[in-house]
Amino acid sequence: MRDNRNRSLIVLGVVSLLFVVTLTMFSRSNNAEPVSATADLSAEEMTNDSSNYNNHTDNSSGDSKTQNNIDNIIDAEDNSVVNLIENHSSSHTAEITNTVENQIEGHSSDIENSIENHVNTGEEHSVENNVTNQVDVNVSVTVSNQITNDVSGTSSREDADTGEENGNGQGSNDNGDGEDQDSNGNGNGNNDEETPETVWGVDSASLTTDELLACVRDNFGDPAVWGRYLLTNEGVSYGLTDEEIELLLSNDIEILVIWNHFTDGTGYENGQNEANEAVEAARDLGIPEEVALFANVEPIYPIDSDFIQGWHDVVSESEYSSGIYGIFDPSEELYVAFEAAAEADSSILDEMYVWTAAPNEGITTEENAPEYNPEYPDGALIAGWQYGIDAETCNIDTNLFDGNVLNVLWE
Repeated sequence: MRDNRNRSLIVLGVVSLLFVVTLTMFSRSNNAEPVSATADLSAEEMTNDSSNYNNHTDNSSGDSKTQNNIDNIIDAEDNSVVNLIENHSSSHTAEITNTVENQIEGHSSDIENSIENHVNTGEEHSVENNVTNQVDVNVSVTVSNQITNDVSGTSSREDADTGEENGNGQGSNDNGDGEDQDSNGNGNGNNDEETPETVWGVDSASLTTDELLACVRDNFGDPAVWGRYLLTNEGVSYGLTDEEIELLLSNDIEILVIWNHFTDGTGYENGQNEANEAVEAARDLGIPEEVALFANVEPIYPIDSDFIQGWHDVVSESEYSSGIYGIFDPSEELYVAFEAAAEADSSILDEMYVWTAAPNEGITTEENAPEYNPEYPDGALIAGWQYGIDAETCNIDTNLFDGNVLNVLWE
């Protein structure tokens, strides 16, 4: 069985070598014929694919037409795809079409598409570049598209089209000019616009209705973020409903998600149990991945570093992000407990979003909000500042949310 497999691999290698040699011979002809190749990989052990085209055409009295098509269909654990196309033409007229399509599924993916067109024509030329990346990976994806057109001629038409569809993966895109970068593929990024330093918002224990939304807008301002609670806590807060989720999202208001179903914030196992309940409730409600779940720690609750560690471990290991709310004043137990937890585990400092209610400046309108000055442990990942509580008009608290948190809100 092993001998048969070895012979098969040798035959496959010889065939591949002959294909490359043949392709190179055709690519260097004086009047380039259309070149087309397709790579179709669908096996876990196939992790790399590389396609290279180097076309040189020199026909000063005639016309040249070059067509390069690359189609990669890959379903594998780890993918590394490199597509390189380079065209040089000095013909009387030149028509160049480059098409690259990558359809990638798997665990992680690294894709590089590079197209260079160097054209020096006497009269007319046409250059068209089309790049499409359809990517659905579970962990990470990095996509790089680089297109260079170095063209001189009497008349020209140049088209370039690149597109990325990054499924459920997390990744980054670099489309040559470095201006399009996306570090969250979860639909919660704010990549089309520059991320603001802060945005104004509210939180409320009441159901969000048309009337409450109108009350806030008429009396306070236009909130960009609205904090709401997972599940109903009798006598304390109403839980999120499908109707208010639709109302908030349809009004372009992002939802900050709060868990307040505990009064004892001590013990590692207790922190784990609360986190597991919160994660399950978030899944049942259909909350998207990467959204932060904030543990609500009131000042009268006992709290220790073990609880914070337990909450963080469970939430951060789930599809959600870890967060915590409370009065982060140095005199408060929560502040001390958080610093102790962060000292024991640096990921708490780096990954756990802190929503602080210190200092309390009092309720204001959006226009009269105080200068952004939250109090929180040094080096922590600040989410926002609840600077005013218990508005007399409308049942809300007022906040300034940090740009850091916008990527982990429900939008």
